[in-house]
Amino acid sequence: MTVPNESNDKVPSRNRTRFPGISSRAYEHPADRSALVALRKLSGFDTVFKALSGLLPERSLRLLFLSDSVRVSEQQFPHLHTMLRDACYILDLEKVPPMYVNQDPQPNAMCIGLDEPIIVVTTGLVELLDEEEMRAVVGHEVGHALSGHAVYRTILLFLTNLALRVAWIPLGNVAIMAIVTALREWFRKSELSADRAGLLVGQDLQASMRGLMKLAGGNHLHEMNVDEFLKQAEEYESGGDLRDSVLKILNVLPRSHPFTTVRAAELKKWADSPDYQRILDGNYPRREEDKDTSVYDSFKESANHYADHVKSSKDPLMGLISDIASGAGDIGGKLRDRFTGGSGSGSDRS
Repeated sequence: MTVPNESNDKVPSRNRTRFPGISSRAYEHPADRSALVALRKLSGFDTVFKALSGLLPERSLRLLFLSDSVRVSEQQFPHLHTMLRDACYILDLEKVPPMYVNQDPQPNAMCIGLDEPIIVVTTGLVELLDEEEMRAVVGHEVGHALSGHAVYRTILLFLTNLALRVAWIPLGNVAIMAIVTALREWFRKSELSADRAGLLVGQDLQASMRGLMKLAGGNHLHEMNVDEFLKQAEEYESGGDLRDSVLKILNVLPRSHPFTTVRAAELKKWADSPDYQRILDGNYPRREEDKDTSVYDSFKESANHYADHVKSSKDPLMGLISDIASGAGDIGGKLRDRFTGGSGSGSDRS
């Protein structure tokens, strides 16, 4: 594989499969994909957001990163520059987004921008991850760019900041936070999509797993284990009763990203699925077919995904919803047992 416009000494250390013309639909989570397809088909959507762009601080953000961060290039952070070009080549993203390294000890990365995406990684992340782990992160952000997530991430940042400014206005704050909450729910699903894009770029599941573990536990790989980390996700999913289910919802509501154990488990599940192997084999939807994508089919796929998730989930709340949907008897007893974690014997508890 040859990376365009790069000298031979900058060719990646090992060959990776390239995906010419790949559509972001190939790796997008069903809930993320249905929302994006609907937005792309919405009449006047582009016009509205171009008008909205005048209200958003995009120019200010671009100037801020240009003036107070380090722009990645052949002369600055060249290893990141090579990774970025490599990721764009693998996912066939024609225009390479500008990338900046920002001084911040908190490990983080983001892809923002309305007109053109910008990728920003923090020094904390660069110092935390090794080359292959970082390659997955760069692929993750390029996946955001290919999917068009940068637009909505920028709006989410803007509305979150706006909500803080108008917190003293009761109804105004409630209205904005309702939109923010909905955007966060979508964005959490978009992060699962981007994790898949990162795996398609790095094509090294263990590196992706290590990166997520480091985000959770720091640079102590000798003290961590992937299998045990995934067991945490299993315990989180299935443990406790309905009270824990409610607490999980409350814990995740203010977050823009899913919890790291959940991300690891979701990525492992996708990597083990036929979908991932089909993409590696060259069987994936092409960008040229995006215009023919049915909104109805996308929503149907999303609905089916959630239905399957409810049926297969080990979470007590999802189990109760499944019981109610299937018309199971003694719902009152099941509700009591799921709240108390009991066996349904009806015995008094102190």
